[in-house]
Amino acid sequence: MKLLLSLVLSACLVSALAFTTDDTPRRVVKTDAEWKKILTPSQFTVLREHGTERAFTSPLNDIHDHGTFYCAGCHSPLFSSDTKFDSGTGWPSFYQPIAKTAVKETTDKTYGMVRTEVQCAVCGGHLGHVFNDGPKPTGLRYCMNGVAMTFEKK
Repeated sequence: MKLLLSLVLSACLVSALAFTTDDTPRRVVKTDAEWKKILTPSQFTVLREHGTERAFTSPLNDIHDHGTFYCAGCHSPLFSSDTKFDSGTGWPSFYQPIAKTAVKETTDKTYGMVRTEVQCAVCGGHLGHVFNDGPKPTGLRYCMNGVAMTFEKK
């Protein structure tokens, strides 16, 4: 019974984080000036201007603790440490988001190539890209900019 109650409460928490009281997805919309007040310059460059941090510069790449990775812009949960793996690329990598609704994917045709961009589903912040060269069980590699996220240890 305790396990069932725990699962129900966990499901409610995830729903509460992703939806408003009328069951519409939560959205965070700010002007560039508002974003600049709450983000560091490097966070603003990545999240709002689709920048990329240099490989092997993010402290989040070396985190191996149990916890959750959140959007640095709106604090929405994005990835569980349970799905993080060392891809050798120099960016934090995950094989799946914490929930299907946590991120949205769009086509990115910049730099003369076609890639799948990953954005925060709540604030639209640029997180990184997803590739088809990840480990089982999904075969996906969500290659994220560490500066676009924060981490909370459990």
